[in-house]
Amino acid sequence: MFNEPEASVPKWPRYSTLPFPPYRFVPGLNPHPRNHPAGHSYGKVEERPGTWEASGWRVLTPYLYGIDLYNYSYWWECHETLEGLWISAGRHTPHARFVQGVIQIAAANLHWHKGNRLPARSLAQKGSDRLESAAGAAGTYMGIRTGTFTAAVRAYFDGRRATPVLITLDY
Repeated sequence: MFNEPEASVPKWPRYSTLPFPPYRFVPGLNPHPRNHPAGHSYGKVEERPGTWEASGWRVLTPYLYGIDLYNYSYWWECHETLEGLWISAGRHTPHARFVQGVIQIAAANLHWHKGNRLPARSLAQKGSDRLESAAGAAGTYMGIRTGTFTAAVRAYFDGRRATPVLITLDY
């Protein structure tokens, strides 16, 4: 099921209207999206968002699209989409660290899918720590209930949960 077309994937709430790529990139399984001429993003110019603040997440299309990509197991594409936000946020601001945490958890899911358990667990832990650090005592940051989400992420990578954790945004 991992590389089936979007129409065959169980429906989960979408937060953006941008279309999904024609396939989910998994190293060794399909063409590299940017480097291979048959890749789904080959030759496309990467758009970098301007500066942004965490309070504007509800209308931040790259963030919402990144969450959609994550929820539909486009983990490499999620990473690529959110990386532009991470860079444009200054890399070390709380909202940049938060986005970096989501990126790391997406990468952890891809590693897990490929059977790379140790790097997956390490990335999941680092990502969870970043989310919790950025959110602090607030509990919800950029629409994600960080405590609930990171507890479920840890349960998945510890083997106490059978499926990857989806992200539900609180509006």
